[in-house]
Amino acid sequence: MNGDGKETASVARTPLLAVRGVSKRFGAVQALSDVGLDVGEGEVVALVGDNGAGKSTLVKVVSGVTPPDSGVIEWEGRCVDLRRPVDAQNLGIATVHQDLSLCDNLDTVANLFLGRELRRFGILDEVEMERRCHRLLSALSIRIPSLRVPVGALSGGQRQIIAIARAMIGEPRVVVLDEPTAALGVGETALVLELVERLRAQRLGVLVVSHDLENVRAVADRVVVLRLGRNSGFFDTKYATHEQIVAAVTGDHSMAVTLQQSLLPRGLPEQNALDVAYRYLPARSGVGGDWFDVIPLSGTRVALVVGDIVGHGVHAAATMGRLRTAVHNFSMLDLPPDDLLAHLDELVNRIDKDDTTGRSDPGITGATCLYAIYDPVSRRCELARAGHLPPALVAPDGTVEFLDLPAGPPLGVGGLPFETTQLQVPEGGRLVLYTNGLVEDRRRDIDCGLELLRDTLTDTDRTPEETCDAVFDVLLPVSSTDDAVLLVARTRALSAGQVAQWDVPLDPAAVAGIRASAGLKLAQWQLEDLAFTTELILSELITNAIRYGSGPVSVRLIRDRTLICEVSDTSSTAPHLRYAEATDEGGRGLFLVAQLSERWGTRYTPACKIIWAEQPL
Repeated sequence: MNGDGKETASVARTPLLAVRGVSKRFGAVQALSDVGLDVGEGEVVALVGDNGAGKSTLVKVVSGVTPPDSGVIEWEGRCVDLRRPVDAQNLGIATVHQDLSLCDNLDTVANLFLGRELRRFGILDEVEMERRCHRLLSALSIRIPSLRVPVGALSGGQRQIIAIARAMIGEPRVVVLDEPTAALGVGETALVLELVERLRAQRLGVLVVSHDLENVRAVADRVVVLRLGRNSGFFDTKYATHEQIVAAVTGDHSMAVTLQQSLLPRGLPEQNALDVAYRYLPARSGVGGDWFDVIPLSGTRVALVVGDIVGHGVHAAATMGRLRTAVHNFSMLDLPPDDLLAHLDELVNRIDKDDTTGRSDPGITGATCLYAIYDPVSRRCELARAGHLPPALVAPDGTVEFLDLPAGPPLGVGGLPFETTQLQVPEGGRLVLYTNGLVEDRRRDIDCGLELLRDTLTDTDRTPEETCDAVFDVLLPVSSTDDAVLLVARTRALSAGQVAQWDVPLDPAAVAGIRASAGLKLAQWQLEDLAFTTELILSELITNAIRYGSGPVSVRLIRDRTLICEVSDTSSTAPHLRYAEATDEGGRGLFLVAQLSERWGTRYTPACKIIWAEQPL
């Protein structure tokens, strides 16, 4: 890459013609609603949709026949006002309408120069018009049996080609073809499409309007889909499948978007560990399977999750929902990141086996995931990834580092273990998680996208919300072919005054002293009303740890949104809640803890087992 390669790759070209947010109503009928498209130099853009989708209305708007009610038309980046067809023609926009507007009783020369006849000394210069007609048709490689035969005697394909040639007389830069292959046979359709390719080769922008997807997709660089007067899809024909475009035409794309949005988080949970902001944008070329989550865990910790399902449509959205639900369930077990990904990998393998047994649906191919847990008490972050892009860590001074985590295989591949990485995160630092749809695009490679992301994240004066806006403004492509997810989390830390910790001797008599110390700490926190229940919870948990566990035993109280009691020991045996019979001497302690607390559970660390219980403040 040359010295300014990064800058060049990041600058989007200015299209010749751009439609931005155009709407048009005819009486009670809303023909167009916030429609957009653009046509660049030397590219063919197909505008497709069923009858009544609004294609003809949009053609009239860009041709100056019908002014829009709202929105703008841009020519080479500046707004223009197209009130009459001559306004569009003067800019360099030529339109071949579906009715062709040819005079059947006139020959090819007369039709090409109709309304713009050449004269010499006030007399029609037939020789010069025929000479120019020959030159134009030759430049376009158009063959007509005779220029002096009335066009009414020519075939439909030949008439269409003459109409296109007539539009070229004014030397336009953008040509709009309205249903150019309608009612043509296979051979004549091929001739028209070959002419479209020659127009592109001459660096003209071509907008082909058609309901025939098969034909126009063969020559188009991009496809814009209208449905019921609205944009329902933007596709790059190199990467989009026929099924994806058809889904946008028929409305299945909208259904997939609705399904995915219903499965994604509708808001962020309340927690004090992280200041989180997010952005999610579905692909304009068919919704994919990108997803994210923010999950509060025990001990004031918070999990951040970002995942990606390769593929598009309803199947990808439904699969995303299954994996997100699984991650929620596994996270409630307080598993470390590597164990959680291992369980998720096994689940994906089972889903693949179920989906490929007697069904035509594809399995989960290329699913990736990044799972991180942040602890505001220790300011420690644990991360593991399954084939996903590494997160960025932004220090308070603006230094940006892409964390060198073991990549791990994508989910469902199997064969290799996942690894958890631990690191200290300074208070006020930012963890940035994202999917490849944000940094990778057909017009730039992923390394360039990551450098753009790095440059944008260096500004530490922005809030997480402002950071999300800045990143999307810089990196998001105009017509994204993939979903894009961005999660920005600024870290917080609990103060030392919010945490109290004691070591407990392996002696039942020590329980009374811990209860007394806990009571004093609750008084300092002005939580005297919780003293009685807290002492009961601690008594039961500490007694169980001394009786059934192994030392050392420690106790920790955390004052956050809730009051958290934690008792740890080195035993690997977890207690189980059960109903004690009337004749049983024990078995009621944990039941009492469950009744007195809002939530309780067990989690394991490499060094110990922790029993915790939360009480609302």
